[in-house]
Amino acid sequence: FHLKFDFLLLATRECILSGIMSVNGKKVLHMDRNPYYGGESASITPLEDLYKRFKIPGSPPESMGRGRDWNVDLIPKFLMANGQLVKMLLYTEVTRYLDFKVTEGSFVYKGGKIYKVPSTEAEALASSLMGLFEKRRFRKFLVYVANFDEKDPRTFEGIDPKKTTMREVYKKFDLGQDVIDFTGHALALYRTDDYLDQPCYETINRIKLYSESLARYGKSPYLYPLYGLGELPQGFARLSAIYGGTYMLNKPIEEIIVQNGKVIGVKSEGEIARCKQLICDPSYVKDRVEKVGQVIRVICILSHPIKNTNDANSCQIIIPQNQVNRKSDIYVCMISFAHNVAAQGKYIAIVSTTVETKEPEKEIRPALELLEPIEQKFVSISDLLVPKDLGMESQIFISRTYDATTHFETTCDDIKNIYKRMTGSEFDFEEMKRKKNDIYGED
Repeated sequence: FHLKFDFLLLATRECILSGIMSVNGKKVLHMDRNPYYGGESASITPLEDLYKRFKIPGSPPESMGRGRDWNVDLIPKFLMANGQLVKMLLYTEVTRYLDFKVTEGSFVYKGGKIYKVPSTEAEALASSLMGLFEKRRFRKFLVYVANFDEKDPRTFEGIDPKKTTMREVYKKFDLGQDVIDFTGHALALYRTDDYLDQPCYETINRIKLYSESLARYGKSPYLYPLYGLGELPQGFARLSAIYGGTYMLNKPIEEIIVQNGKVIGVKSEGEIARCKQLICDPSYVKDRVEKVGQVIRVICILSHPIKNTNDANSCQIIIPQNQVNRKSDIYVCMISFAHNVAAQGKYIAIVSTTVETKEPEKEIRPALELLEPIEQKFVSISDLLVPKDLGMESQIFISRTYDATTHFETTCDDIKNIYKRMTGSEFDFEEMKRKKNDIYGED
């Protein structure tokens, strides 16, 4: 234990960084106060443990099947098939430890009903989300986005990607409010409408990512690992170990030792592990983070698929804020026995959103109504915490709390951001591949 490390990591999503740093030839120690991998984003099994965690009296009824058939993610998120996390998994070869299933559909809420998010030209033309003329205009817009290339001004058609706002782009294609709602929230995956007055290139790239992810598998752009997300940190832990990283679970963190304003180590069970840099989530450094809001999540156990989803065994539903007079979207993420996370014939739907009022449970009613009847609910409200500073001086790099979104893109942005703060350089997949080949040789 009396060792010096380049990096010391506490908790989960940090595991992705520990994998990447190990592959880059750094000496990494990963400590977690929990007896399992994954911290706040763990999968809970057996079901009895979930009841205990949420202080629900008694044990699960027999109708819930065997407790150990359940792996319930506390913070479920889907992976975009062509998104950043999948690239990180492929780059680090963690994919060899995981099995993924494509999510069966993405749906959007409009006027109290849910509709499938049109994922192909044919679906867009058949969709009852839009009228006939609107469909033609939307199709034109999709074609424009598909052809858009930042490096080729001929594809801009008079739009300046760094100056023209997205509001102006929608106007150019004459798209109505409902179409704007589902484009911004179900395709570009924005949580609020702030993006409308920002330069359009970011939104166009987000819609491209959605389309390209979709093109890979057809049903939806989202993937989910069998046995739940707890498999991800375990995969990265194995990876880190292969490249010489050290893992310690069940290690209480007694003190983060700082000298002259800079971190020099972490004390656990009377011993000190020395390090040059420390990465951790907000729960380890209460005095260095601030609260910027709250997220409510409700885990619902169902014995039926969600109505109007074509009996999908997994799906995502986005309720755009405009449709329910809110500032931020409500998300529903549903997975089931098909992913080995629930007993046979059971479904788990998790509703999440950013809290806006004093009565958060009222805020998510529109989502819960879509799920009726619900067998058992587990409600949690967590603080959204962000670091007070970038960590350049202390060399303590703190991640942000998981937000309400049902996909990993924002989490990956945070990982890349921490990587940049730590190393001073941008996170670049190509560069990393080259480095890995230099250190460990070609495959």
